[in-house]
Amino acid sequence: MENPLLLFPQLNISAPKDKGYYKKAVMKEEPQKAGKAGTKQKRNRLSLLLQKPEFHEEDHLGKPGNLPKAASVSPEEAVKWGESFDKLLSEKAGLDAFTKFLKTEFSEENIEFWIACEDYKKSKSAHELLPKAKTIFETFIQKDAPKEVNLDFHTKEVTSQSMGQPGRSTFEAAQSTVYRLMEQDSYPRFLRSAPYLGMLQGRAPARAPLRRRSRSFTVSDFKGARPNPALW
Repeated sequence: MENPLLLFPQLNISAPKDKGYYKKAVMKEEPQKAGKAGTKQKRNRLSLLLQKPEFHEEDHLGKPGNLPKAASVSPEEAVKWGESFDKLLSEKAGLDAFTKFLKTEFSEENIEFWIACEDYKKSKSAHELLPKAKTIFETFIQKDAPKEVNLDFHTKEVTSQSMGQPGRSTFEAAQSTVYRLMEQDSYPRFLRSAPYLGMLQGRAPARAPLRRRSRSFTVSDFKGARPNPALW
């Protein structure tokens, strides 16, 4: 009878580890370990990915803490804003609400210029006037300024000439022009806007709906489709 260790060498415990059958066994175990490690790494990456804030943006859209500050404005206060444009701008909440409205119309440079002029006139010394005047002129008035406001030629020319020796009245004509423009054009539209009408009724301004990419239909979508007589 033949020696069973010769027929089944894997039973020979004392056999050297460098035999072929040991190598095969090790090679089979290593891919399994590598596969488990790879799966674990993928799970860890997925877990980290799901923790990023962009994956949970929609979870915060309906929370009260994310509503605009204008939600705290009482209807009585909102009514006063309709009395005059000056009354609207004299209150911080009114100024904020009007600024947000102008942003929806892409004309916020008008109110930003008006605010900058109000700050300029409050300068305590002549030393402060020059750098502020230069910033306002380069931002809102000079040709091709990043936030150039709509001024007539005469007003722009007078303002440019006064930049040689700026004083507290340097931007007075330009500010008055922009003020009238907002009062006669933007202010009436603000009073008719949905956010303002909502505040009159004590409602928070509605959040703009999320824009989702629409799916385009193709010819293949209609293959095999049958008409439904119930819809005729």
